[in-house]
Amino acid sequence: MTTGIKRSGLLVVLSSPSGGGKTSVCKKILSANPEFRYSVSVTTRPPRENEIDGKDYYFKTKEEFEELVAKDAFAEWAFVHGYYYGSLRAPILSALADGAILIFDIDVQGGTKLKKSYEEAVLIFILPPSYDELVRRLKQRGTESKEQFELRLKNALWEYTFWPKYDYLVINDDLDEATDRVYSIIKAEQSRVSRIRELKWNLPEKKEDK
Repeated sequence: MTTGIKRSGLLVVLSSPSGGGKTSVCKKILSANPEFRYSVSVTTRPPRENEIDGKDYYFKTKEEFEELVAKDAFAEWAFVHGYYYGSLRAPILSALADGAILIFDIDVQGGTKLKKSYEEAVLIFILPPSYDELVRRLKQRGTESKEQFELRLKNALWEYTFWPKYDYLVINDDLDEATDRVYSIIKAEQSRVSRIRELKWNLPEKKEDK
């Protein structure tokens, strides 16, 4: 006897202040689970070293981004750290229709906006163990100018206030442990009865009385 289950698609949002580790957790989750999908965000910021257009982000000009806004192509978009970021609507609709798990690596504005449009989305907030550790990680990255660093640090304090709006909080003290916690959340949410669209349980055929 076999059991067949069809589930609704699952939208999983990972957010954190800059330096919180959401991107590192996201990459480890996707690497270990190739069947999961990644929502590639659109942004107007310039690509960093080793970032690939269409894989890490869709890099667009401000004018191109505004054209997509006018076409209602985004499920959510926001102005973050001096640049535009947005999540395309088409991959979301595809994942929901296919019963797939779609992972988002987006900021708190995007996460809370997405939740308003898709109540079934699961929001996970990732935090380093302390403010001092957040500052250390931001400095260690070395990808921004002094002015950009100060802006990200200022925004981090504001982003921190959003954690009560999320469904789960994961402290990223150890990357592997944090990744395991996020994975456990995803699997638990996938098993919710409310996400099961169809259950086929092949019972033995009932024998007729002679």
